Amino acid sequence: MGPGIRAQAVIDTSSLINFLAIDQAQLLAEHPSYRFVVTDHVRGKVTKRYQLQVDRLEAALGRGELEETAVDSYEELEIFAQLTATRRFGVGECAAIAAAVHRQWALATDDGSAIKLVGRLYPSVLIETTASIIVALIRAQRLSLQQANCFRDQWERHHRFRLPFQSFAEIL
Repeated sequence: MGPGIRAQAVIDTSSLINFLAIDQAQLLAEHPSYRFVVTDHVRGKVTKRYQLQVDRLEAALGRGELEETAVDSYEELEIFAQLTATRRFGVGECAAIAAAVHRQWALATDDGSAIKLVGRLYPSVLIETTASIIVALIRAQRLSLQQANCFRDQWERHHRFRLPFQSFAEIL
């Protein structure tokens, strides 16, 4: 991949909601390595379960900060069906995993069970998390350490998302 060209990564609900909750979806568009894509199933889950974030998601899609894709190829639907049959994951996670596997894209998720499953069944799929996305933004100088730690604190205090460290400095 040449300079300025970013790979695509599909983002599931768990990671997407973290950025929408703090009104920072534009950070996903600033990622130095990935262009984030939302499946139609993830969009549907946000619409049904996260009313406060719907407008933010729609705005990010409208501004081109995120793209939407349908999970509709035979291969994707086959993976999707196998995953949903286990009843271990929601349709958003299943769709994101199916798209990542079939299209050979990275997968952004904070769902620990999904990370383990993908690592076991589809080890070639690169996994990103909210923390790794933030670290990449810091390293690319698109986000300061102070801003990142402020987001970490907001997630912990107001959005029930906890990271296992007190400062992003610990993992840089």
